[in-house]
Amino acid sequence: SGLVLVKNPHLDLMEEDVLYHLDLGTKTHNLPAMFGDIKFVCVGGSPNRMKAFAQFLHQELGLAGDGEDVADICYAMYRAGPVLSISHGMGIPSISIMLHELIKLLHHAKCRDVTIIRIGTSGGLGIEAGSVVITDTAVDSSFQPRFEQVVLDDVVVRSTELDKDLAEELLACSREIPDFPTLIGHTMCTYDFYEGQGRLDGALCSFSSEKKLEYLRRAYDAGVRNIEMESTAFAALCGLCGLKGESCRFHLL
Repeated sequence: SGLVLVKNPHLDLMEEDVLYHLDLGTKTHNLPAMFGDIKFVCVGGSPNRMKAFAQFLHQELGLAGDGEDVADICYAMYRAGPVLSISHGMGIPSISIMLHELIKLLHHAKCRDVTIIRIGTSGGLGIEAGSVVITDTAVDSSFQPRFEQVVLDDVVVRSTELDKDLAEELLACSREIPDFPTLIGHTMCTYDFYEGQGRLDGALCSFSSEKKLEYLRRAYDAGVRNIEMESTAFAALCGLCGLKGESCRFHLL
C-alpha cells in the first residue's frame, strides 16, 4: 500500500499522540492536511544546513516566493513543496528521537511511498577528498550490518540494509554532476566522535597510531568507505517502518 508503518499497538489506545520534539499532535493539528502530500524527506545534522537546503529546493522547484518563507515548524523542520527538510542533531540518540516522531508524523498524515534520504558530511576512508559516498549497508564498529538497541534489559538486533535500487538510482543521477566523485560503499557508524573513530586528539586515548591504522585498514578491507555516527539507527528504523531510505555523505578530508 506504500503507507508508512508503525509497529506499536499502544498508539491505537491513545486519545492523542503528541510528537513532543516536533511540537505537533494528532488532536492539535490536522496532520493529513498539513503533510499528507509529502513524498520526500531529507534529514541532516545541522539546522542551518537543512534550512539552506529547503530554500535551495524552494527555488529549484519553482515555488512561489523568494525562498525565505519556508515554514519553520519546529526541531529545525522546513517544507518545500512535497519535500520535508529536517535536522537530526549529532549521534544515534538524537537521530533516533527525531526518526520516531517523524515516522509517526508520516503515518498519522497517511503519506504514501515516501523516500527518505540522509545528507551531510562524514570522514572518508581511502577515498578522494570531496567524494560523495552512497551507503549500501550501514555497519557497526565491528563491521557487522546490525544495529543493537537495548530495550528494557534486552539487546535487540536489527538489520541495517538500505534500499539497493535507490542507491543505484542516486549513483546514476550523480553522473550528471562530474564535479563530485561518487561511489557506493559501506558506512561505519560509531557511538563516539573521538575514541570510537580512532582519533588521537580526544581527552582519552588508550591506543597507538599504529593500532589505529591497523583498525582502519581492516575497516577498508571490509568495504567501509566512510565513518559517522547515525547510519545504523537510520537504516534500522527506516527498514522496519517501510520507508525507502538511503544515506549520502560528503567526505571532507
